[in-house]
Amino acid sequence: MQIAPSGYRRHAARKRNPDLRCARARRDETLILDVQRVWKENMSVYGADKVWKQMNRENIPVARCTVERLMKRLGLEGVRRGRKLRTTIPDPAIPCPLDHVNRKFRADRPNQLWVSDFTYVSTWQGWLYVAFVIDVFARRIVGWRVSQSMQTDFVLDALEQALYARQPAGQKLIHHSDRGSQYLSIRYTDRLTKAGIEPSVGSKGDSYDNALAETINGLYKTELIHPRSSWKTRESVEIATLQWVHWFNHQRLLEPIGYIPPAEAEAQYWRLTATQVSNDVLL
Repeated sequence: MQIAPSGYRRHAARKRNPDLRCARARRDETLILDVQRVWKENMSVYGADKVWKQMNRENIPVARCTVERLMKRLGLEGVRRGRKLRTTIPDPAIPCPLDHVNRKFRADRPNQLWVSDFTYVSTWQGWLYVAFVIDVFARRIVGWRVSQSMQTDFVLDALEQALYARQPAGQKLIHHSDRGSQYLSIRYTDRLTKAGIEPSVGSKGDSYDNALAETINGLYKTELIHPRSSWKTRESVEIATLQWVHWFNHQRLLEPIGYIPPAEAEAQYWRLTATQVSNDVLL
């Protein structure tokens, strides 16, 4: 090996006494522990961007390029999305509500716009279907359900969970979905009407008519379902989904809302609203 004797002696001295290493090497040993911890605490799905953001949220000053370099050194990487399977089965015989969203998935407050959709999971016991209801304001999952069939009951159960958790009575709320027959069924639309929620359905032939809900479905499949080679039972999927939803709502950093968790974004909104009300009362 073409190595200078001085270089070898310097390397050997550093092996005997790690304090002789340069400042960057010593700091890397400390940062590696934090990088590994943040990556593992977030279901091992974060890439360099979100690991870097989370470390800064924890007041660990580090450059993004350093996080990327250390993750590459450790062999850590974020998950990547795969192919999607179409689950929407429209029924042309059922009349559709108007599209009140027009692909503008924005809300100024919680309980202003909900979007719903469902996806599939393959298990040893057959196909399962997982429905989500998402509050657009902070992308928070407010209702979900796992089922062995694609009947109306299971998407209705997800809606009932959202209604119970959010109590949106008295607020102007729009519920948006694709043209799937489950969401256009009489039972589903009647429940929306009873709850005082205005239904909205994506336009025909528009691949982005329910893009936000499909994005959440994609994250669920990429971060939870695909990393495991197989799922044995419905119970295992339900437990894992429960854990993922809690992590998603309370810990996962979301870029569209400023790299903070959905629950934190909603808490900030309510604090700001309470402060404004107090100021108005004082005035």
